[in-house]
Amino acid sequence: MKIFKLTFFKAATVAFVISNSAVVAKPLNVFFGTGSRGSEGIYQATFNPDNGKFSPSKLAANIGSPGFLTLHPNGRVLYAVGRWDEGSGAVGYHIKGGELKEFTRMVCPDGGGCHIAVHPSGKFLLTAQYGGGSVALFPLNSDGKLGEPTVTEHAGGSKVVGRRQDSPHPHWTGFSPDGNYALVPDLGLDQIVIYKVDSAKPAITQHGVAQSVPGGGPRHMRFSVDGKFIYLLNELSLSVTTFEWDATNGTAKTLTTEPALSEQDKASESFNSSAEILVHPSGRFVYSSNRGHDSVTVYRANPKSGKLKVAQVQPVRGAFPRNINLTPDSDWLLAAGADSNTVAAHRVDPKTGKLTYQRGSVINVPSPICILFTN
Repeated sequence: MKIFKLTFFKAATVAFVISNSAVVAKPLNVFFGTGSRGSEGIYQATFNPDNGKFSPSKLAANIGSPGFLTLHPNGRVLYAVGRWDEGSGAVGYHIKGGELKEFTRMVCPDGGGCHIAVHPSGKFLLTAQYGGGSVALFPLNSDGKLGEPTVTEHAGGSKVVGRRQDSPHPHWTGFSPDGNYALVPDLGLDQIVIYKVDSAKPAITQHGVAQSVPGGGPRHMRFSVDGKFIYLLNELSLSVTTFEWDATNGTAKTLTTEPALSEQDKASESFNSSAEILVHPSGRFVYSSNRGHDSVTVYRANPKSGKLKVAQVQPVRGAFPRNINLTPDSDWLLAAGADSNTVAAHRVDPKTGKLTYQRGSVINVPSPICILFTN
């Protein structure tokens, strides 16, 4: 009897330990792209999704103005836009835990990029040159090394907003869910420029455009989870325009536009502009960041119509949130305050999508403007 009790106790103890260890989340590896103000390059930290705490940030790679970062489909290579003595362009790094080891870089002849994305095939990446008014295609070999880019220039300007829209300003690069099209929101044109993708060459050819609201200033965009809709963030008008996406023809039809802030909130600051947009994996919520107002707008998304409705406007606990991102499990939203040199974590309610800031869930990073989680 004594032996049975001892054995049962041990078994129960082991079961308790195994059960509890299974629910303890592993800290997430996160890299931060940064601006030029006080930064030395790409920074790294870990984030604990159990308690919302960060490890201190540290420099992972020395490079000038690595504003935006992206991952190769294999998850083992990180690419960044950047600047160095010989010019500016794209840089590739092997990810070694929390370390980055550079193995390739290539100059873009049209200046520094403001956004970067790798095609799902892993055969090329695109960068958007806001100042140059162009899109650059960098071929990638089987090892992920960068080849010399091909630059495609945009032309025109809607001229609705003076100075900001006198010429083209591509601001984001990405791809349709099937990888057959590349889409580039252009702030100066008030359009999404749509390209047909030939991943075998690789090459892109202009296919058409999707017209947004006049003076909206398209910045970033995301597809809905089912691929039926595009949510386009308009930087200048602080709004999101929903398009119906036709994957067969590669066309987008304008449906509705939802303001991110009330007119009163927009008038409360001398400078307000939208910066980043995200779609929750459930497909029921959309998030956008508001610079100046220093907040994140939470929208409820109608899965049938694509229409958005504002559910919450949450302060980011930082200044000038140029970028936001969801953790891989979507339990947290991180907001990067570019002017406050901070990144703050907000817990996501899975039922409503609303955000709650957890006190102490903040880290110091110099001029953070991109948040990227890695495996």
